[in-house]
Amino acid sequence: MASLLFSPLTIKEITLKNRIVISPMCQYSSVDGFANDWHLVHLGSRASGGAALIIQEATAVSPEARISPSDLGIWKDDHIQKLKQINEFIVSQNAVPGIQLAHAGRKASVSAPWEGNKKLDFAQGGWQTVSASAIPYHDDEPFLPEALDRNGIRKVVSDFKAATRRAVEAGYKVVEIHGAHGYLLHQFLSPLTNVRNDEYGGSFENRIRFTLEIVEAVQSEWPSDLPLFVRISATDWAEGGWNPEESAKLSKILKDKGVDLIDVSSGGLVSQQKIQIGPGYQVSFAEKIKKEADILTGAVGLITESQQAEDILKNGQADLILFARESLRNPNLALDFAKELHDDIQWPKQYERAKI
Repeated sequence: MASLLFSPLTIKEITLKNRIVISPMCQYSSVDGFANDWHLVHLGSRASGGAALIIQEATAVSPEARISPSDLGIWKDDHIQKLKQINEFIVSQNAVPGIQLAHAGRKASVSAPWEGNKKLDFAQGGWQTVSASAIPYHDDEPFLPEALDRNGIRKVVSDFKAATRRAVEAGYKVVEIHGAHGYLLHQFLSPLTNVRNDEYGGSFENRIRFTLEIVEAVQSEWPSDLPLFVRISATDWAEGGWNPEESAKLSKILKDKGVDLIDVSSGGLVSQQKIQIGPGYQVSFAEKIKKEADILTGAVGLITESQQAEDILKNGQADLILFARESLRNPNLALDFAKELHDDIQWPKQYERAKI
C-alpha cells in the first residue's frame, strides 16, 4: 500500500503530488531584495529533489520589513523577473512554487547570522523598526521600535496587498502570510508585545484585528482558486503570552475567512522563551488546531525521518509535513524518503540512472 506521505493532496485548484513541503528558510543572500542564482539553485534543487511544494523564504513586503539588509523582497516590480524565472523552473519539475510574505517588525534591522545577528544602528545601515508597541526585543538595543499608528498600519496593509499582486505576476501558486516567529503580525497577536489601548490592543478580538486586515488585503489580490496559508506560532513558550487555545480560536476564524491551511510553528517572540525542544515538538499544536478549528494544518520542527513524517499523517495530526533543516542537509530528501517507504515516484529523467 502506498504511503500517506506520498499521497496527493488537492487544495482548491492546486494538487500537491505528495505531502512534503520545503519550509521557507531565510538565505540572507540578496542585494536590495533581488533574487539571484543562489535562490534559483537553492529552491530549484529542492524541486528536482521531489518535494511537492517549495515555499520561498520570508520575503519582505517593504524595505523596512526585511529582517536583514540581505533578505529577499517583493516591494517593487523590478523584483518580479528573477522570481518568475525561479518559479518557472520549479513548475518544470512538477512542483508547486509558494511564497511567504513577511514583515519583521521590531526584529528587523539586524545583520545576517554569520555576521553576528546584531541589531544594526543607523550608522551601520540599519533602519527604524516598527511594532505593535514600543518594546524592544533585547533591552540593550540602540533604539526602540516605533509603535505603528493608524497610518503606519494602513501602509503595512497596503504593502501586503501590493506584494500579493506581484506574487501573482511572478507565478506563485501558494501564498503564505507570516504571522509567526515574533515578526510583526505575531507582535500584534501577543499581549507580551502588544500593550496598545486602541482597537488593535487589549482583547483577543483587538489583537487579531491587524492579522485579519492583512488576510483581507492579500485575498483582494490573490486568486480565489489558489491556496492561502497562514503561519502562526502556536505558543510564545512564555508566561502570559500567546497560547495554543488562542491559536486554535484564531485558526477557526481564519478558516471562516477563507484561509486554507495553518502552518503551525511556535516561539520566536521574546528572548525569555523556554522551548521544550525534541523530535516533532510542535506536532501536538498542529494536531490541536486541526481538530479544534477543523482546518488543514502543516507540521514543522525537528521532523527528520520518513517514518516519523508518515506517522504524523497516519495519526491525523497534520496534512502536510514541512521540512527545514533536514532539507538543507539533503535537497533530495523526497527521493530518499520514497525509497525508504517503498514508494515508486518519478525522478528527474537526468537522475534516473541513480534510482536503483
